[in-house]
Amino acid sequence: MSWLKRNLFFVIGSLVALILMGLAGFFLYSKWSLNNEVLASLNGDYEELKRLNSQNPHPGAGSVNNINLAKEQRAQLQGFITNTLQYFQPIPRIPDLPKITDRDFSAALSQTIEQLRNDATNASVTLPPDNYSFSFTSQKSKISFAAGSLNRVSIQLGEVKTLVKILFDAKINALDNLRRERVSSDDSFGLQTDYLTEKTETNALAVITPYEVTIRAFSAELASVLAGLASSPHAFLVKTINVELAPALPTPEPILPVAVQTIMVPQVNPAAEEMGRAQREAASMAAFRSRYGVGGGGPGLGGVAYRGLGGESAAPPTYVAPNPAQPGAAPASKGGLPTVLDEKLLKITLNIYIVKPLPPAK
Repeated sequence: MSWLKRNLFFVIGSLVALILMGLAGFFLYSKWSLNNEVLASLNGDYEELKRLNSQNPHPGAGSVNNINLAKEQRAQLQGFITNTLQYFQPIPRIPDLPKITDRDFSAALSQTIEQLRNDATNASVTLPPDNYSFSFTSQKSKISFAAGSLNRVSIQLGEVKTLVKILFDAKINALDNLRRERVSSDDSFGLQTDYLTEKTETNALAVITPYEVTIRAFSAELASVLAGLASSPHAFLVKTINVELAPALPTPEPILPVAVQTIMVPQVNPAAEEMGRAQREAASMAAFRSRYGVGGGGPGLGGVAYRGLGGESAAPPTYVAPNPAQPGAAPASKGGLPTVLDEKLLKITLNIYIVKPLPPAK
């Protein structure tokens, strides 16, 4: 004990050193496995570098640096995407409010449908009968809507309005039908002809929503429709076009023919008419003399025999009857330009997709 007392500091220092050496050994042992993992990762990266250097094309060496070229091409691609975004403008929903209530959507729906009907009238576009609602038959008579459906239905209303305006601007003859996707439980009670079986698809870049329109038009109007879709700031993608002859319009009731009485008007020669008038006057004077004993009873004026304007051998007046055209006879054709194109009215069904890019990831 006396030795411990004399060497107390030495004993305490030795114990502390021993403890520290134990801790150092434990730390070295624990980091040894980590060092092995880092070394294995470094060796793997080195092997990957060797593999890349042996690839064809080579990452680059000297004046050719394919890595920098790849970075430049990536920047060019990002610039191209930025420039093309002007053709993928989102279509504003109706009504375009931060929070849509049942009352807001009901009023906006009625106003939009009425506006589209007026636009159809102004563009001379025929719509289906019975107050056509542009595929919103199930919603137009409601004042309250399925929970959680107003956002998607308002987006569809804005898209339908934009699409129909393009059709009307192209001066189509008629809009037979428009179909959209079911997005609400209210759509279960609508007309079956208002809806598609296709659904909206979402990929890594965009949301793609399907629509189908059936119109009646000529080829020139169809070209205008496609041009309007192509030049729109919104991304309309025409997937299929089905063209067939439009059904013939109903034949109107026949109109009974009205009997027309043809009146024959004689064609009179002026000279013959004057001669006949003079002879009638002479005959009247002769009858007057014969009745009252004036003159010699013969045809004459004051004892001078009357010869008439054309002499005694004057022929009686002649009447020339016109040669009426035979009923039902068509006038002879005078010729003209031949018919080069006799186009028929077409019934056209277009499957259209609206492409809406996803917002950029933050």
